[in-house]
Amino acid sequence: MFRRTRAMHLYRSGMPLALLSEWLGHEDQETTLIYSYADTEMKRKAIEQATSASNPLNEDDDSASYWKDDDEIIRRLYGLK
Repeated sequence: MFRRTRAMHLYRSGMPLALLSEWLGHEDQETTLIYSYADTEMKRKAIEQATSASNPLNEDDDSASYWKDDDEIIRRLYGLK
């Protein structure tokens, strides 16, 4: 359990899956895919980074505002039904 918990913490902290696979000693990266699911917190952080004002892709661009108030899309992004 300790090994899996540590691997999940490393992955959630940003360790690339390939490096995590090597760290765990997996011969096949497919074995490491069990750690690669994105939980709600990871999705929330990704959405915050993608929509933050400090993101250079968002400078002077109002194209993302069309979905900002769309509850259905927000629920899908968070994996909610």
